[in-house]
Amino acid sequence: QVQLVESGGGLVQAGDSLRLSCAASGGTFSNRHMGWFRQAPGKEREFVAGISWSGGSTVYVDSVKGRFTISRDNAKNTVYLQMNSLKPEDTAVYYCAAQIPFQPLGSINRGPNYRIWGQGTQVTVSS
Repeated sequence: QVQLVESGGGLVQAGDSLRLSCAASGGTFSNRHMGWFRQAPGKEREFVAGISWSGGSTVYVDSVKGRFTISRDNAKNTVYLQMNSLKPEDTAVYYCAAQIPFQPLGSINRGPNYRIWGQGTQVTVSS
């Protein structure tokens, strides 16, 4: 069973950047679409970005397009989320998630397809 561990969160000011990392272990990583989700206080968890198993396709929620970049290194079993131009509304707990293997490309942004979750890392952006 794949296990996911996020790192890289913290407290930053508006306009700053952060890079989140998610290290996978205990199973096959390179055949799974991977995603980043976030949950702000009092709000539902939302999809932020997803990347296909090969890294060739990415999907973003509109609110982060042009600011966030998801990438992966299958040799290191790691997925990243580079977050630039951070805003206070980006404040949330960020979760890394993995789909079951060999899902179609159209499933990258489908929340229910993500079955394995990390513990989350807090990102706080002050104004």
